This record gives sequence, C-alpha cells and structure tokens, in this order.
Amino acid sequence: QVQLVESGGGLVQPERSLRLSCAARGSLSRTTRIGWYRRASGTEREKARELVAAITRDRTTNYGDSVQGLFTISRDNAKNTVYVQKNRLRPEDKAVYYCNLVSLYGPDYWGQGTQVTVSS
Repeated sequence: QVQLVESGGGLVQPERSLRLSCAARGSLSRTTRIGWYRRASGTEREKARELVAAITRDRTTNYGDSVQGLFTISRDNAKNTVYVQKNRLRPEDKAVYYCNLVSLYGPDYWGQGTQVTVSS
C-alpha cells in the first residue's frame, strides 16, 4: 500500500508563488514516477484532471502542454517527497491539485487533493 500526503495548498494571492509537496509513504520499490495533476472547477473549465508535471526517480521530468515552462517539479529521494512550484500565480491556477504515483505493473495511487485558490 502507498499513501500520498499532500501539503501546501490554500489561499494564495495573485502573483505570489506556490509550492506543493507530496510525501509518499509505504511500499515504494516499484514506483516509476510521481506527479501532480489538477482539476479546475466551473462550468466552462470543469474537466478531467490535467497533468501539471511528473518526475521519475532519476529526475526525468514531464510537463503538461498547457503549463509548460510555468511549473517546476523536483524531488527529494531521501524524503520520498516531490515538490511542484509555480511563481506568479494567476486566477486560472485555481484548482484542486492531486498527487499521483505510478507504479510498475500498477496500480496508480492518488492523493486526496489539495485546493489552491488564487485571490486577493
């Protein structure tokens, strides 16, 4: 079993930075990558979770097309923790952010999600 503990969400003022943490606990030997997804709410933008960024154990990174160049993902293997950071948050960054762990041969694991609201 794997548990993903997310932290760092909440109310953030526009143009401020955001850093989310995802600490993975449990049986991690088959972990291939850990990443962050987000799902925005609202009539026009409610959609499936979109990839923000993902990182493998050897630090190969992958970013979603819509956020390329805006987020930075990193990891601390000693702490089994993955971080995603964005400078200069904008209102459209408001979403629930989910941590995701992909393991070899499955299953995938998801965190419970952390709400990020961008407002002054």
